[in-house]
Amino acid sequence: MTTSRTFRRAHLGAPFLIALGLSGCAATISQEGLEQRTSAAIGRQVGAFTITHKSEETGGRINYAAKTTDGATYQCYMYSATGFQKAMSFGQTPNSDAICTPMAGKAAAPAAAPASCNALSKAAGKC
Repeated sequence: MTTSRTFRRAHLGAPFLIALGLSGCAATISQEGLEQRTSAAIGRQVGAFTITHKSEETGGRINYAAKTTDGATYQCYMYSATGFQKAMSFGQTPNSDAICTPMAGKAAAPAAAPASCNALSKAAGKC
């Protein structure tokens, strides 16, 4: 009887461990969360860009490209907690901010010009 019980416990635990292992590799951020973080990183409203070429690495890194409606392209990445990380931290592992770099070609929107010219700017000959 003892051998039978031990076998059953081991047998029941194996599928759980396999499921935990398989679910532990995928990032857990939603598409909406990805778009919100990208919006903050590139300074464009959600809906003013599309996310393409999305791929995930082990450890929760997500690589992707963001292309704006006016043609600017950004190469981005962020880190999202994997299923395993969330389980081990009871859901308390945050996602990172998106980090985006403008790519060659059409540049990102230029920074706004200063509203006024101060004494330092005048002395530097920028006004």
